[in-house]
Amino acid sequence: MPSGAPCVPAHRGRGDLPRRRACAGRRRSVGVQEVAAGPAGTAAQRAHAQLREAVLSGALAPGSMLSENDLAASLQMSRTPVRAALARLQEEGWVTIYPQRGALVRELTADEVREAAQVRHALEVAGVRQAAPGARVRLASQQAEGLDAQRAALRSGDVGGFTSHAMGFHRAFVALAGNGLMLATYDRLQDLQQLSIARSAPRLLDDPDTVLLEHQRLLDTAVDGDWVAFAERLGEHQAAHHDPGT
Repeated sequence: MPSGAPCVPAHRGRGDLPRRRACAGRRRSVGVQEVAAGPAGTAAQRAHAQLREAVLSGALAPGSMLSENDLAASLQMSRTPVRAALARLQEEGWVTIYPQRGALVRELTADEVREAAQVRHALEVAGVRQAAPGARVRLASQQAEGLDAQRAALRSGDVGGFTSHAMGFHRAFVALAGNGLMLATYDRLQDLQQLSIARSAPRLLDDPDTVLLEHQRLLDTAVDGDWVAFAERLGEHQAAHHDPGT
């Protein structure tokens, strides 16, 4: 990121998520292949859905400066819906718009990474602690296939596929409690979780066996019902893969 770029004061966005101070980075041209086809709807809705997914998946890297013209060309639409989509993304806290320059993709703050991990940890541990024996038995059979899918995704370099399976894997621990409010709270953190995993992609692809072994041990401990050991292993797992200092 070049020195001397302008910064903007932090303000609130995406509900209670703080939008960090950000400095303008390099302008990035987005290829059509980087943004998957979006759902039906207005052009602005399609642009928003596609750009939002590209931000969360890491296809649009944190710190990138996005050009309205380049985005419009890549998405094969006019600048007007792209401008509306970027404005909505700014309201949600995913980008910061600089007039005449572009839109800067937000970066996760250390506080966001830490706080989201702490909440996920509390909910996953609570799910394991409150699980009935029958629910733990079902978890073992359900997640055996999930682990195979994670392994296949990492072996093929499919970070997006791994992310989807890994998020479902961790969510399953919360679901053990049979508490809808816990699950709803957990689901509100999924955007940050997806961004955090995307940021760990190089490490995951370089050493897939480590995260897969950690997930297997988490599953074994949860099935055993040892929530204290599960809490310890989950904390170590989060520190290894989502700690902003590592």
